[in-house]
Amino acid sequence: MTLTLYPAIDLKDGACVRLKRGEMDQATIYADDPGAQAAAWEALGFAWIHVVDLNGAFAGKPVNAEAVRAILAAVTIPVQLGGGIRDLNGIETWLNAGVTRVILGSAAAKNPALVREAGAKFPGRIVVGIDARGGMVATEGWAETSDLAATELAMRLQDAGISAIIYTDIARDGMLSGLNLNETAALAARVSVPVIASGGVADIADIVALKAASRTTRNLSGAIIGRALYDGRLNATEALAAC
Repeated sequence: MTLTLYPAIDLKDGACVRLKRGEMDQATIYADDPGAQAAAWEALGFAWIHVVDLNGAFAGKPVNAEAVRAILAAVTIPVQLGGGIRDLNGIETWLNAGVTRVILGSAAAKNPALVREAGAKFPGRIVVGIDARGGMVATEGWAETSDLAATELAMRLQDAGISAIIYTDIARDGMLSGLNLNETAALAARVSVPVIASGGVADIADIVALKAASRTTRNLSGAIIGRALYDGRLNATEALAAC
């Protein structure tokens, strides 16, 4: 199976940024035109764009809607969106606006009934984002850590009509320290839906290792890549060829 790589566009105050471990005061601005950045990723051959409204994740409601719409207008490839989407109305609004998949993070941990309702109403268009700190689920823009294990949440929601689970290791996010492949593969081995690795991709070695792991762990389906791409540590053409 071919891995899918998702270049990340994290939106803060209308700009494309990268954070370190989810700290909003640790933002590096990479582009002030998110639409142009998305178009550039499509031109390089990526098949998806991964978008997160960072302000929205903290506010609990969409904040960077204008920037998201600019991205949707700029590309022809599918876009998945997370950050501040907490109810069915919000999900439906973005799906109608052209988003292909909506990511539920804090909402999935705090309101699993919403995931089931959304999965039934929009089958194949809901992704659960599980963000973990030390293996435990974190919510509210990673400001809170729960007493719920990431694997437990994944197993509870795997049959909710979702299309994938994104597993993010917060300690590695934006740090270029390498994927937490062991934890991600262990989670993927216990669920029946595709799992997308996130947090820490540093260079081509991470993609090669993920590809190798996917041969024995069938639900390892791809990775979200951010800082390594923006910093030029990961060549897009080389990364896609390794998938």
